[in-house]
Amino acid sequence: MTNNIGKVLKLFISLDGTSNRVQKDNIRVDKNGVVLDKFYNKDINRSILLTSKKAYDMVKEKDIRIKYSALGENILIDYNPYDLPIGTKIKIGQVILQITQHCTLCKSLKNINDCVPSLLKEDRGVFAKVIEEGLIFKKDTISIID
Repeated sequence: MTNNIGKVLKLFISLDGTSNRVQKDNIRVDKNGVVLDKFYNKDINRSILLTSKKAYDMVKEKDIRIKYSALGENILIDYNPYDLPIGTKIKIGQVILQITQHCTLCKSLKNINDCVPSLLKEDRGVFAKVIEEGLIFKKDTISIID
């Protein structure tokens, strides 16, 4: 049984040699993470970062302007996944991911603004690993798998 919770808004990959993220119409994921991403095959439990639009809205409410992808996400969604229990499986399109941990706050967030780490302490997003491989597209539906 599945329970629809939201949809994919934007997709990004990180390229080697740069801190910039590139927006994509789709991304391919396999057991090692996001194919072509510089973090591919590094740590399968942290291979995909899902961040909600809510995190950006929280920053915007404090008059801090940042562009989507600045928080390091691979997948920007319209649902806050932070309250999902570790181990929850979600389906995005035909791909199945499993939530592995809450996203830690990296020091680079202070480069955006000194307030950002404390603002997003419990809302930056979650890491997930790939259970079933495939393509993820913008506007794909996100469901919780019971």
